[in-house]
Amino acid sequence: MISLKSPREIAGMAKSGAILAGVHKMLRPKLHDGMDTWEIEKLADDYITAHDAIASEKGVDGYLYATCISINDEVAHATPRKGLKIHNGDLVKIDMCVSWHGYQSDSAWSYVIGGEEHSNPDIDRLMKVTHEALYLGIEQAQAGNRTGDIGWAIQDYVENKHHMGDVRDLIGHGIGPSVHEEPDIYHYGNPHRGLRLKPGMVITIEPMITLGTWELATKYVPETGWEYYTTADGSLSAQYEHTLAITDHGPKILTSQDPEFDAKYLLTPDELNFTDL
Repeated sequence: MISLKSPREIAGMAKSGAILAGVHKMLRPKLHDGMDTWEIEKLADDYITAHDAIASEKGVDGYLYATCISINDEVAHATPRKGLKIHNGDLVKIDMCVSWHGYQSDSAWSYVIGGEEHSNPDIDRLMKVTHEALYLGIEQAQAGNRTGDIGWAIQDYVENKHHMGDVRDLIGHGIGPSVHEEPDIYHYGNPHRGLRLKPGMVITIEPMITLGTWELATKYVPETGWEYYTTADGSLSAQYEHTLAITDHGPKILTSQDPEFDAKYLLTPDELNFTDL
C-alpha cells in the first residue's frame, strides 16, 4: 500500500533528512587513506545518536549496522568490516537511513578517497554521470508524471548518452514510516508508463551506475550470513541517493547536502514551520 504523507509528516522527514545530510557532511573531510571502515561506522552511528535520532538501517532484513559501505566494484549492501581499510583512489559509497522521532530518511553518496589528486578520469566521469543521472530523475518526479518517466530519464542519459551500466536489480522505493515501502522506483523504464506520481508520496531515487555491465554478482559473508552485490565484471560502481517528496510545487529534496545547489528543490521555511514536531 502507498501512503501519502501530510505536510507535517514531510516536515518531520525533512528534519530526519537534515540529520542524515549532516552525517555525510561530517564524514566527507574525515575519510582518509588507511581509515578502517569500522571507524566510518562508529562516526556515523555516534553522530546520529547525538542528534536524537536512530540509525534505522539496523534491523532491516536482519542488517546489523548503521551504514552500508561499498568499495570500488561493490555496488550496494556491503557492510562495514573491522580491519578493512580504505585507500587513496578507492571509490567508496556510504548509504544510511535515519529515523528522527519516527520520521525516516535515506541517502547514499560516493566519495573518492584522497580527493581529486588521487582520482582518475574514469572515476571522475563515473561520479559525474551518476550524480547528474540522480538529478535528471528528480526533475521527472513531478505530480502527474509516472515512475517510468524517472527511470527513462536515468537510463537514456546513462546508457544511450554515456554508454555506462545502469543497474536494474536494485531500486529506489517509497519511504516512511518504514524504511522500504511501495512504490518501487526503477532507474530504467519507459516514459509515460508505470504508477502515476501523486502529491504526498515520499520516495528515494538512487541510481547505481557502473563503468561496465549493469549485471550484478552476489557475495556471501559466512560469518554473518549477509549477502551484498558487486558488478559482475569487476568494473567500478557509483551511487547517489536522495529522499524526496512529491508536491504540487515539484519534487522537494529532504536530504540535501548542498542547499545552494538544490535551491529549486527545497521546502520553503513556511513548509518546514512545524514547531511541535
